[in-house]
Amino acid sequence: MSNKLVIFDTTLRDGEQSPGASMTRDEKLRIAKQLERLKVDVIEAGFPASSNGDFEAVQAIANTIKDSTVCGLSRANDRDISRAAQALKGAASSRIHTFIATSPLHMEKKLRMTADEVFEQARLAVRFARNLTGDVEFSTEDGSRSDIDFLCRVIEAVIKEGATTINIPDTVGYAIPELYGNFIKTLRERVPNSDKAIWSVHCHNDLGMAVANSLAGVKIGGARQIECAINGLGERAGNCSLEEVVMAVKTRRDYFDLDLGIDTRHILGASRMVSQTTGFVVQPNKAVVGANAFAHASGIHQDGVLKARDTYEIMRAEDVGWSNNKIVLGKLSGRNAFKQRLQELGVTLDSEMDINTAFARFKELADRKSEIFDEDILALVNIGEAISGAGERYRFVSLAQHSETGEQPQAQIVFTADGKEVTGQSDGNGPVDASLKAIESHVHSGAEMVLYSVNAISGSTESQGEVTVRLQSAGRVVNGVGADPDIVVASAKAYLSALNKLQNQAERVAAQG
Repeated sequence: MSNKLVIFDTTLRDGEQSPGASMTRDEKLRIAKQLERLKVDVIEAGFPASSNGDFEAVQAIANTIKDSTVCGLSRANDRDISRAAQALKGAASSRIHTFIATSPLHMEKKLRMTADEVFEQARLAVRFARNLTGDVEFSTEDGSRSDIDFLCRVIEAVIKEGATTINIPDTVGYAIPELYGNFIKTLRERVPNSDKAIWSVHCHNDLGMAVANSLAGVKIGGARQIECAINGLGERAGNCSLEEVVMAVKTRRDYFDLDLGIDTRHILGASRMVSQTTGFVVQPNKAVVGANAFAHASGIHQDGVLKARDTYEIMRAEDVGWSNNKIVLGKLSGRNAFKQRLQELGVTLDSEMDINTAFARFKELADRKSEIFDEDILALVNIGEAISGAGERYRFVSLAQHSETGEQPQAQIVFTADGKEVTGQSDGNGPVDASLKAIESHVHSGAEMVLYSVNAISGSTESQGEVTVRLQSAGRVVNGVGADPDIVVASAKAYLSALNKLQNQAERVAAQG
Protein backbone atom coordinates (compact mmCIF):
# COMPACT_ATOMS: atom_id res chain seq x y z
CA MET A 1 0.00 0.00 0.00
CA SER A 2 1.29 3.46 -0.89
CA ASN A 3 2.42 5.80 1.90
CA LYS A 4 1.36 8.83 -0.14
CA LEU A 5 -1.76 10.54 1.28
CA VAL A 6 -3.71 12.45 -1.36
CA ILE A 7 -5.28 15.70 -0.14
CA PHE A 8 -8.47 16.44 -2.05
CA ASP A 9 -9.78 19.94 -1.32
CA THR A 10 -13.50 20.59 -1.77
CA THR A 11 -13.66 24.18 -0.45
CA LEU A 12 -14.81 25.46 -3.84
CA ARG A 13 -17.53 22.82 -4.23
CA ASP A 14 -18.86 21.38 -0.96
CA GLY A 15 -17.58 24.39 1.01
CA GLU A 16 -19.46 26.73 -1.28
CA GLN A 17 -22.70 24.90 -0.43
CA SER A 18 -22.65 26.49 3.02
CA PRO A 19 -25.56 28.97 3.14
CA GLY A 20 -24.11 32.37 2.23
CA ALA A 21 -20.74 31.01 1.05
CA SER A 22 -21.48 31.27 -2.67
CA MET A 23 -18.47 32.64 -4.56
CA THR A 24 -17.98 34.41 -7.86
CA ARG A 25 -15.81 32.99 -10.61
CA ASP A 26 -12.96 35.38 -9.79
CA GLU A 27 -13.15 34.57 -6.08
CA LYS A 28 -13.00 30.85 -6.80
CA LEU A 29 -10.04 31.38 -9.11
CA ARG A 30 -8.14 33.35 -6.44
CA ILE A 31 -8.71 30.61 -3.88
CA ALA A 32 -7.74 27.91 -6.41
CA LYS A 33 -4.41 29.68 -6.97
CA GLN A 34 -3.82 29.71 -3.21
CA LEU A 35 -4.65 25.99 -3.01
CA GLU A 36 -2.11 25.40 -5.78
CA ARG A 37 0.52 27.27 -3.73
CA LEU A 38 -0.47 25.04 -0.81
CA LYS A 39 0.28 22.10 -3.14
CA VAL A 40 -3.12 20.50 -2.73
CA ASP A 41 -3.16 17.31 -4.83
CA VAL A 42 -6.74 17.63 -6.13
CA ILE A 43 -8.87 20.79 -6.27
CA GLU A 44 -12.60 20.11 -6.64
CA ALA A 45 -13.43 23.31 -8.47
CA GLY A 46 -17.20 23.02 -8.60
CA PHE A 47 -20.24 21.35 -10.14
CA PRO A 48 -20.23 22.43 -13.81
CA ALA A 49 -23.76 21.25 -14.62
CA SER A 50 -25.32 23.27 -11.80
CA SER A 51 -25.16 26.64 -13.58
CA ASN A 52 -23.39 28.54 -16.33
CA GLY A 53 -21.55 30.50 -13.64
CA ASP A 54 -20.16 27.37 -12.01
CA PHE A 55 -19.24 25.94 -15.42
CA GLU A 56 -17.27 29.11 -16.20
CA ALA A 57 -15.55 29.01 -12.79
CA VAL A 58 -14.45 25.38 -13.25
CA GLN A 59 -13.33 26.17 -16.80
CA ALA A 60 -11.28 29.19 -15.65
CA ILE A 61 -9.63 27.16 -12.89
CA ALA A 62 -8.91 24.26 -15.27
CA ASN A 63 -7.27 26.66 -17.74
CA THR A 64 -5.14 28.30 -15.03
CA ILE A 65 -4.03 25.65 -12.53
CA LYS A 66 -0.99 23.63 -13.61
CA ASP A 67 0.38 21.89 -10.50
CA SER A 68 -2.80 20.36 -9.04
CA THR A 69 -5.41 18.06 -10.54
CA VAL A 70 -8.64 19.98 -11.21
CA CYS A 71 -11.83 18.05 -10.51
CA GLY A 72 -15.45 18.63 -11.49
CA LEU A 73 -18.43 17.03 -9.76
CA SER A 74 -21.27 15.39 -11.66
CA ARG A 75 -24.31 13.35 -10.88
CA ALA A 76 -24.33 9.85 -12.39
CA ASN A 77 -25.84 10.85 -15.73
CA ASP A 78 -24.43 11.54 -19.19
CA ARG A 79 -25.45 15.22 -19.25
CA ASP A 80 -23.65 16.11 -16.02
CA ILE A 81 -20.58 14.08 -16.95
CA SER A 82 -20.36 15.63 -20.42
CA ARG A 83 -20.67 19.11 -18.93
CA ALA A 84 -17.88 18.37 -16.46
CA ALA A 85 -15.61 17.02 -19.19
CA GLN A 86 -16.24 20.11 -21.30
CA ALA A 87 -15.38 22.46 -18.39
CA LEU A 88 -12.19 20.52 -17.61
CA LYS A 89 -10.98 20.33 -21.22
CA GLY A 90 -8.13 22.82 -20.75
CA ALA A 91 -6.72 21.31 -17.56
CA ALA A 92 -3.15 20.03 -17.35
CA SER A 93 -4.53 17.26 -15.12
CA SER A 94 -8.27 16.64 -14.72
CA ARG A 95 -10.66 14.35 -12.86
CA ILE A 96 -14.39 13.71 -13.21
CA HIS A 97 -16.06 12.95 -9.87
CA THR A 98 -19.43 11.25 -10.29
CA PHE A 99 -21.76 10.09 -7.52
CA ILE A 100 -25.04 8.43 -6.69
CA ALA A 101 -26.74 7.69 -3.37
CA THR A 102 -26.50 4.08 -2.17
CA SER A 103 -28.21 4.02 1.25
CA PRO A 104 -31.69 2.41 1.43
CA LEU A 105 -33.12 5.68 2.78
CA HIS A 106 -31.73 7.82 -0.04
CA MET A 107 -32.54 5.33 -2.78
CA GLU A 108 -36.15 4.98 -1.69
CA LYS A 109 -37.04 8.48 -0.53
CA LYS A 110 -34.83 10.73 -2.66
CA LEU A 111 -33.97 8.86 -5.85
CA ARG A 112 -37.16 6.74 -6.01
CA MET A 113 -35.00 4.00 -7.52
CA THR A 114 -34.46 0.34 -6.77
CA ALA A 115 -31.06 -1.00 -5.77
CA ASP A 116 -30.68 -2.68 -9.19
CA GLU A 117 -31.43 0.62 -10.95
CA VAL A 118 -28.83 2.45 -8.85
CA PHE A 119 -26.29 -0.30 -9.54
CA GLU A 120 -26.83 -0.02 -13.28
CA GLN A 121 -26.74 3.77 -13.34
CA ALA A 122 -23.50 3.85 -11.33
CA ARG A 123 -21.85 1.35 -13.65
CA LEU A 124 -22.88 3.11 -16.84
CA ALA A 125 -21.94 6.56 -15.49
CA VAL A 126 -18.39 5.46 -14.70
CA ARG A 127 -18.10 3.75 -18.10
CA PHE A 128 -19.19 6.96 -19.83
CA ALA A 129 -16.84 9.14 -17.74
CA ARG A 130 -13.92 6.79 -18.32
CA ASN A 131 -14.26 7.32 -22.07
CA LEU A 132 -13.77 11.06 -21.50
CA THR A 133 -10.86 11.08 -19.02
CA GLY A 134 -8.38 8.68 -17.50
CA ASP A 135 -9.07 9.83 -13.92
CA VAL A 136 -12.56 9.01 -12.61
CA GLU A 137 -13.68 9.17 -9.00
CA PHE A 138 -16.88 7.46 -7.91
CA SER A 139 -18.69 8.33 -4.67
CA THR A 140 -21.38 6.38 -2.86
CA GLU A 141 -23.46 9.19 -1.36
CA ASP A 142 -24.52 8.37 2.22
CA GLY A 143 -22.08 5.46 1.99
CA SER A 144 -21.61 5.15 5.74
CA ARG A 145 -25.32 4.28 6.11
CA SER A 146 -25.42 1.92 3.12
CA ASP A 147 -25.77 -1.87 3.13
CA ILE A 148 -22.27 -3.32 2.95
CA ASP A 149 -23.24 -6.18 0.60
CA PHE A 150 -24.77 -3.73 -1.86
CA LEU A 151 -21.76 -1.41 -1.62
CA CYS A 152 -19.38 -4.27 -2.40
CA ARG A 153 -21.43 -5.13 -5.48
CA VAL A 154 -21.51 -1.51 -6.73
CA ILE A 155 -17.86 -0.79 -6.02
CA GLU A 156 -16.59 -3.95 -7.71
CA ALA A 157 -18.61 -3.03 -10.81
CA VAL A 158 -17.46 0.60 -11.06
CA ILE A 159 -13.81 -0.38 -10.59
CA LYS A 160 -14.24 -2.86 -13.48
CA GLU A 161 -15.64 0.04 -15.53
CA GLY A 162 -12.52 2.11 -14.83
CA ALA A 163 -13.04 4.11 -11.61
CA THR A 164 -9.60 5.05 -10.29
CA THR A 165 -10.73 6.46 -6.92
CA ILE A 166 -13.50 5.08 -4.70
CA ASN A 167 -14.93 7.52 -2.16
CA ILE A 168 -17.10 6.40 0.78
CA PRO A 169 -18.69 9.58 2.20
CA ASP A 170 -20.12 9.99 5.67
CA THR A 171 -22.56 12.44 4.08
CA VAL A 172 -24.58 13.26 7.19
CA GLY A 173 -21.82 13.05 9.82
CA TYR A 174 -23.30 9.92 11.42
CA ALA A 175 -20.14 7.80 11.65
CA ILE A 176 -18.02 6.92 14.69
CA PRO A 177 -14.23 6.71 14.10
CA GLU A 178 -13.63 3.06 15.01
CA LEU A 179 -16.77 1.87 13.22
CA TYR A 180 -16.09 3.97 10.12
CA GLY A 181 -12.46 2.85 9.91
CA ASN A 182 -13.46 -0.80 10.16
CA PHE A 183 -16.25 -0.23 7.60
CA ILE A 184 -13.68 0.99 5.03
CA LYS A 185 -11.35 -1.88 5.95
CA THR A 186 -14.09 -4.48 5.46
CA LEU A 187 -15.05 -3.01 2.08
CA ARG A 188 -11.46 -3.13 0.88
CA GLU A 189 -11.10 -6.73 2.05
CA ARG A 190 -14.35 -7.90 0.44
CA VAL A 191 -14.16 -6.14 -2.93
CA PRO A 192 -12.04 -8.45 -5.14
CA ASN A 193 -10.51 -5.67 -7.26
CA SER A 194 -10.11 -3.11 -4.45
CA ASP A 195 -6.37 -2.85 -5.13
CA LYS A 196 -7.12 -1.34 -8.56
CA ALA A 197 -8.31 1.99 -7.08
CA ILE A 198 -7.34 4.52 -4.43
CA TRP A 199 -9.83 4.59 -1.54
CA SER A 200 -11.04 7.92 -0.24
CA VAL A 201 -12.95 9.32 2.73
CA HIS A 202 -15.25 12.36 2.83
CA CYS A 203 -16.62 13.10 6.30
CA HIS A 204 -19.03 15.74 7.54
CA ASN A 205 -18.84 17.26 10.99
CA ASP A 206 -22.42 16.99 12.32
CA LEU A 207 -21.23 15.21 15.49
CA GLY A 208 -17.86 16.99 15.59
CA MET A 209 -15.91 13.93 14.40
CA ALA A 210 -15.13 14.67 10.75
CA VAL A 211 -11.35 14.84 11.28
CA ALA A 212 -11.33 11.82 13.62
CA ASN A 213 -13.44 9.78 11.20
CA SER A 214 -11.24 10.73 8.25
CA LEU A 215 -8.08 9.75 10.09
CA ALA A 216 -9.66 6.47 11.20
CA GLY A 217 -10.58 5.77 7.57
CA VAL A 218 -6.92 6.20 6.71
CA LYS A 219 -5.28 4.44 9.67
CA ILE A 220 -7.74 1.58 10.19
CA GLY A 221 -9.39 1.40 6.79
CA GLY A 222 -6.38 1.93 4.54
CA ALA A 223 -7.82 4.88 2.62
CA ARG A 224 -5.20 7.00 0.89
CA GLN A 225 -7.22 10.09 0.02
CA ILE A 226 -8.88 12.52 2.42
CA GLU A 227 -11.49 14.98 1.13
CA CYS A 228 -11.48 18.15 3.21
CA ALA A 229 -12.02 21.91 3.11
CA ILE A 230 -10.19 25.01 4.34
CA ASN A 231 -11.54 26.03 7.78
CA GLY A 232 -13.81 22.96 7.66
CA LEU A 233 -16.18 24.92 5.42
CA GLY A 234 -19.18 22.96 4.22
CA GLU A 235 -22.87 22.22 4.51
CA ARG A 236 -24.51 22.21 7.96
CA ALA A 237 -21.68 21.74 10.52
CA GLY A 238 -19.05 21.61 7.79
CA ASN A 239 -16.47 19.21 6.38
CA CYS A 240 -13.28 17.65 7.59
CA SER A 241 -10.89 20.56 8.17
CA LEU A 242 -7.87 20.53 5.83
CA GLU A 243 -5.57 22.36 8.22
CA GLU A 244 -6.39 20.03 11.10
CA VAL A 245 -6.08 16.76 9.23
CA VAL A 246 -2.85 17.82 7.47
CA MET A 247 -1.15 18.96 10.66
CA ALA A 248 -2.32 15.84 12.51
CA VAL A 249 -0.70 13.61 9.90
CA LYS A 250 2.44 15.75 9.77
CA THR A 251 2.83 16.22 13.53
CA ARG A 252 2.14 12.53 14.32
CA ARG A 253 4.13 10.99 11.49
CA ASP A 254 5.39 8.52 14.06
CA TYR A 255 1.86 7.08 14.17
CA PHE A 256 0.48 7.59 10.65
CA ASP A 257 3.74 7.08 8.69
CA LEU A 258 2.31 8.86 5.66
CA ASP A 259 3.85 11.26 3.17
CA LEU A 260 2.21 14.60 2.35
CA GLY A 261 2.94 16.97 -0.51
CA ILE A 262 1.35 19.98 1.23
CA ASP A 263 3.40 23.16 1.74
CA THR A 264 2.00 23.94 5.18
CA ARG A 265 3.46 27.47 5.23
CA HIS A 266 0.51 28.55 3.05
CA ILE A 267 -2.19 27.16 5.36
CA LEU A 268 -2.82 30.41 7.24
CA GLY A 269 -2.94 32.43 4.02
CA ALA A 270 -5.54 30.02 2.60
CA SER A 271 -7.56 30.16 5.81
CA ARG A 272 -7.62 33.97 5.82
CA MET A 273 -8.50 34.16 2.14
CA VAL A 274 -11.43 31.75 2.48
CA SER A 275 -12.67 33.50 5.62
CA GLN A 276 -12.56 36.95 4.07
CA THR A 277 -14.11 35.77 0.80
CA THR A 278 -17.03 33.95 2.38
CA GLY A 279 -17.47 36.10 5.48
CA PHE A 280 -17.26 33.00 7.71
CA VAL A 281 -15.13 34.18 10.64
CA VAL A 282 -12.63 31.69 12.09
CA GLN A 283 -13.24 31.15 15.81
CA PRO A 284 -10.29 32.26 17.99
CA ASN A 285 -9.75 28.79 19.50
CA LYS A 286 -9.84 27.00 16.12
CA ALA A 287 -7.00 24.50 15.82
CA VAL A 288 -4.00 25.59 13.72
CA VAL A 289 -5.51 28.78 12.22
CA GLY A 290 -7.43 30.37 15.11
CA ALA A 291 -6.04 33.59 16.63
CA ASN A 292 -5.36 31.78 19.91
CA ALA A 293 -3.95 28.59 18.37
CA PHE A 294 -0.40 29.46 19.48
CA ALA A 295 -1.20 31.93 22.28
CA HIS A 296 -0.16 31.25 25.89
CA ALA A 297 -1.92 33.16 28.67
CA SER A 298 -1.08 31.00 31.67
CA GLY A 299 2.09 32.02 33.51
CA ILE A 300 3.15 28.39 33.84
CA HIS A 301 2.71 27.85 30.11
CA GLN A 302 4.55 31.07 29.24
CA ASP A 303 7.45 30.12 31.46
CA GLY A 304 7.66 26.68 29.89
CA VAL A 305 7.56 27.99 26.32
CA LEU A 306 10.27 30.55 27.05
CA LYS A 307 12.51 27.78 28.36
CA ALA A 308 11.71 25.29 25.61
CA ARG A 309 9.01 25.71 22.98
CA ASP A 310 8.13 22.05 22.85
CA THR A 311 6.98 22.06 26.47
CA TYR A 312 3.61 23.38 25.28
CA GLU A 313 3.87 23.64 21.48
CA ILE A 314 3.60 20.43 19.44
CA MET A 315 4.07 22.28 16.13
CA ARG A 316 5.76 25.52 15.12
CA ALA A 317 3.52 28.47 14.38
CA GLU A 318 5.74 29.56 11.48
CA ASP A 319 5.30 26.14 9.80
CA VAL A 320 1.65 26.95 9.07
CA GLY A 321 2.21 30.59 8.12
CA TRP A 322 2.13 32.48 11.43
CA SER A 323 4.84 35.07 12.02
CA ASN A 324 6.43 36.22 15.25
CA ASN A 325 7.15 39.56 13.59
CA LYS A 326 3.78 41.20 14.29
CA ILE A 327 4.42 44.92 13.68
CA VAL A 328 6.34 45.07 10.45
CA LEU A 329 5.59 48.15 8.41
CA GLY A 330 4.49 51.77 8.67
CA LYS A 331 3.84 54.82 6.52
CA LEU A 332 7.57 55.34 5.87
CA SER A 333 8.05 51.80 4.54
CA GLY A 334 8.89 51.48 0.86
CA ARG A 335 7.56 49.29 -1.91
CA ASN A 336 10.41 46.76 -1.69
CA ALA A 337 9.85 46.25 2.04
CA PHE A 338 6.14 45.75 1.37
CA LYS A 339 6.85 43.29 -1.44
CA GLN A 340 9.28 41.36 0.79
CA ARG A 341 6.67 41.13 3.55
CA LEU A 342 4.13 39.76 1.07
CA GLN A 343 6.60 37.03 0.16
CA GLU A 344 7.21 36.21 3.84
CA LEU A 345 3.45 35.91 4.34
CA GLY A 346 3.15 33.54 1.38
CA VAL A 347 1.17 36.02 -0.72
CA THR A 348 1.79 35.84 -4.47
CA LEU A 349 0.34 38.53 -6.72
CA ASP A 350 0.11 37.92 -10.44
CA SER A 351 1.83 41.05 -11.76
CA GLU A 352 3.75 44.17 -10.85
CA MET A 353 0.55 46.13 -11.46
CA ASP A 354 -1.20 44.06 -8.78
CA ILE A 355 1.68 44.72 -6.37
CA ASN A 356 1.52 48.45 -7.10
CA THR A 357 -2.24 48.48 -6.49
CA ALA A 358 -1.84 46.61 -3.19
CA PHE A 359 1.00 48.94 -2.15
CA ALA A 360 -1.19 51.98 -2.87
CA ARG A 361 -3.88 50.53 -0.59
CA PHE A 362 -1.21 49.87 2.05
CA LYS A 363 0.06 53.48 1.95
CA GLU A 364 -3.51 54.75 2.23
CA LEU A 365 -4.04 52.59 5.31
CA ALA A 366 -0.67 53.56 6.80
CA ASP A 367 -1.64 57.23 6.67
CA ARG A 368 -4.58 56.44 8.95
CA LYS A 369 -3.10 53.70 11.16
CA SER A 370 0.31 53.98 12.81
CA GLU A 371 1.00 50.25 13.18
CA ILE A 372 0.42 47.84 10.31
CA PHE A 373 0.07 44.20 11.36
CA ASP A 374 0.42 41.09 9.22
CA GLU A 375 -3.34 40.63 9.56
CA ASP A 376 -3.87 44.11 8.08
CA ILE A 377 -1.70 43.27 5.07
CA LEU A 378 -3.50 39.99 4.43
CA ALA A 379 -6.86 41.74 4.71
CA LEU A 380 -6.05 44.59 2.32
CA VAL A 381 -4.60 42.18 -0.25
CA ASN A 382 -7.41 39.62 -0.06
CA ILE A 383 -10.27 42.10 0.08
CA GLY A 384 -8.63 44.35 -2.49
CA GLU A 385 -8.22 41.45 -4.92
CA ALA A 386 -11.82 40.41 -4.38
CA ILE A 387 -13.07 43.93 -5.09
CA SER A 388 -10.88 44.42 -8.15
CA GLY A 389 -12.19 41.21 -9.71
CA ALA A 390 -15.82 41.68 -8.83
CA GLY A 391 -16.92 43.66 -11.87
CA GLU A 392 -18.19 46.25 -9.42
CA ARG A 393 -21.12 48.46 -10.24
CA TYR A 394 -20.92 50.36 -6.95
CA ARG A 395 -17.78 51.75 -5.33
CA PHE A 396 -17.35 53.61 -2.05
CA VAL A 397 -16.08 57.23 -2.22
CA SER A 398 -16.72 58.99 1.10
CA LEU A 399 -18.96 59.03 4.15
CA ALA A 400 -20.06 61.73 6.60
CA GLN A 401 -22.13 60.76 9.62
CA HIS A 402 -23.22 62.41 12.85
CA SER A 403 -24.13 60.55 16.01
CA GLU A 404 -24.93 62.13 19.38
CA THR A 405 -26.57 60.78 22.53
CA GLY A 406 -30.24 61.65 22.50
CA GLU A 407 -30.22 62.59 18.81
CA GLN A 408 -31.06 60.41 15.80
CA PRO A 409 -27.90 59.57 13.82
CA GLN A 410 -27.57 60.99 10.32
CA ALA A 411 -25.42 59.79 7.43
CA GLN A 412 -24.51 61.06 3.99
CA ILE A 413 -22.63 58.76 1.65
CA VAL A 414 -21.00 59.35 -1.71
CA PHE A 415 -20.40 56.36 -3.96
CA THR A 416 -20.15 55.65 -7.67
CA ALA A 417 -22.91 53.82 -9.52
CA ASP A 418 -21.91 52.71 -13.01
CA GLY A 419 -19.01 55.15 -12.88
CA LYS A 420 -21.05 58.21 -11.85
CA GLU A 421 -20.93 59.72 -8.38
CA VAL A 422 -24.21 59.72 -6.46
CA THR A 423 -25.11 60.85 -2.95
CA GLY A 424 -27.48 59.19 -0.50
CA GLN A 425 -28.74 60.55 2.83
CA SER A 426 -30.70 58.98 5.67
CA ASP A 427 -31.16 58.80 9.40
CA GLY A 428 -31.21 55.53 11.33
CA ASN A 429 -31.12 53.76 14.67
CA GLY A 430 -27.33 54.11 14.72
CA PRO A 431 -24.54 55.34 12.44
CA VAL A 432 -24.24 52.00 10.65
CA ASP A 433 -28.00 51.74 10.12
CA ALA A 434 -28.12 55.31 8.84
CA SER A 435 -25.22 54.72 6.45
CA LEU A 436 -26.68 51.57 4.91
CA LYS A 437 -30.10 53.20 4.60
CA ALA A 438 -28.40 56.11 2.84
CA ILE A 439 -27.05 53.64 0.25
CA GLU A 440 -30.49 52.05 -0.12
CA SER A 441 -32.08 55.47 -0.64
CA HIS A 442 -30.42 55.47 -4.04
CA VAL A 443 -30.06 51.80 -5.10
CA HIS A 444 -33.49 50.52 -3.92
CA SER A 445 -32.24 46.91 -3.97
CA GLY A 446 -34.97 45.61 -1.69
CA ALA A 447 -32.53 43.01 -0.38
CA GLU A 448 -32.97 41.56 3.09
CA MET A 449 -29.95 41.62 5.42
CA VAL A 450 -29.59 38.19 7.03
CA LEU A 451 -26.19 38.71 8.68
CA TYR A 452 -24.16 41.66 9.91
CA SER A 453 -20.86 40.78 11.58
CA VAL A 454 -17.87 42.84 12.79
CA ASN A 455 -14.48 41.28 13.44
CA ALA A 456 -11.33 43.07 14.64
CA ILE A 457 -8.47 42.21 12.29
CA SER A 458 -5.82 42.74 14.96
CA GLY A 459 -5.93 43.26 18.69
CA SER A 460 -6.03 46.95 19.53
CA THR A 461 -8.46 49.86 19.50
CA GLU A 462 -6.62 51.07 16.40
CA SER A 463 -7.45 47.80 14.66
CA GLN A 464 -9.22 47.69 11.34
CA GLY A 465 -12.76 46.45 11.54
CA GLU A 466 -13.61 43.70 9.10
CA VAL A 467 -17.35 43.71 8.40
CA THR A 468 -19.36 40.99 6.71
CA VAL A 469 -22.81 41.75 5.30
CA ARG A 470 -25.00 38.92 4.00
CA LEU A 471 -27.90 39.91 1.75
CA GLN A 472 -30.76 37.84 0.41
CA SER A 473 -32.78 38.75 -2.63
CA ALA A 474 -34.99 36.68 -4.94
CA GLY A 475 -33.72 33.45 -3.43
CA ARG A 476 -30.04 34.37 -3.75
CA VAL A 477 -27.72 34.83 -0.76
CA VAL A 478 -24.46 36.77 -1.13
CA ASN A 479 -21.70 38.01 1.16
CA GLY A 480 -19.94 41.36 1.05
CA VAL A 481 -16.79 42.07 3.05
CA GLY A 482 -15.20 45.45 3.83
CA ALA A 483 -12.30 46.54 6.02
CA ASP A 484 -11.44 49.95 7.41
CA PRO A 485 -10.24 51.47 10.72
CA ASP A 486 -13.68 53.12 10.84
CA ILE A 487 -16.23 50.33 11.21
CA VAL A 488 -19.01 52.54 9.79
CA VAL A 489 -16.97 52.96 6.61
CA ALA A 490 -16.15 49.24 6.64
CA SER A 491 -19.88 48.52 6.91
CA ALA A 492 -20.67 50.72 3.91
CA LYS A 493 -17.93 49.05 1.87
CA ALA A 494 -19.22 45.60 2.82
CA TYR A 495 -22.78 46.55 1.87
CA LEU A 496 -21.69 47.89 -1.52
CA SER A 497 -19.61 44.73 -2.06
CA ALA A 498 -22.68 42.57 -1.42
CA LEU A 499 -24.79 44.69 -3.78
CA ASN A 500 -22.18 44.18 -6.50
CA LYS A 501 -22.47 40.41 -6.11
CA LEU A 502 -26.24 40.58 -6.39
CA GLN A 503 -25.71 41.85 -9.95
CA ASN A 504 -24.54 38.36 -10.90
CA GLN A 505 -27.81 36.52 -11.45
CA ALA A 506 -26.31 33.06 -12.00
CA GLU A 507 -28.40 30.38 -10.34
CA ARG A 508 -27.06 27.24 -8.70
CA VAL A 509 -28.34 23.72 -8.23
CA ALA A 510 -27.00 22.24 -5.00
CA ALA A 511 -25.20 18.90 -5.22
CA GLN A 512 -24.62 16.46 -2.40
CA GLY A 513 -21.57 14.45 -1.44
